Amino acid sequence: MRAEPNPDSPPATPDAATKLHQLFVQAAKARSERRLADAERDWLQAVSLCREAGTSAQLAAALTAVGQIERDLHRLDSALFRYQEAAALYRAGDDPLKLAHTVRHVADIAREMKRPDVSAPAYDQSLAIYRSHPNTPPLDLANAIRGFAILQSDAGDLDRARSLWTEARDLYAAVGVEAGVAECDRRLADVA
Repeated sequence: MRAEPNPDSPPATPDAATKLHQLFVQAAKARSERRLADAERDWLQAVSLCREAGTSAQLAAALTAVGQIERDLHRLDSALFRYQEAAALYRAGDDPLKLAHTVRHVADIAREMKRPDVSAPAYDQSLAIYRSHPNTPPLDLANAIRGFAILQSDAGDLDRARSLWTEARDLYAAVGVEAGVAECDRRLADVA
């Protein structure tokens, strides 16, 4: 009988650690070069290797990367599944900001899929973590608020949407993201 690998232990051999590092690097490079098929292949290999010999944090990172590729390819069902699996791993871990970021992507994907039953609680969770953490990057908070504002606008809750768009606008302005400020101004005009 074969023992199940401990997901929190380091890779079993230096060869596995080297191979995993190599896959992460080449997959990221392929995605940056828009070679999505190559990136997907490498990330899927990394997921497989992480399941055998990696840590849960490495597996979560590889799953979110595969989810990102699937989102790029408009395979939203698969992307949502990958991000949800990664979120479960982060939930069991000790990095609340990675959890919040991953859950925000779950919310964004579910919103794109017209699944408010999934996106609303995911935004709530992501925002709760971001708002309570002392080291939350303002841009990450702004991006989460932006997605939730879109959801509220789509649901017809214009008062809530206005409040969220105003908050997101202030955060984008504070970090100098003019495209974010401009979008918020447009959206605020739409819900006025």
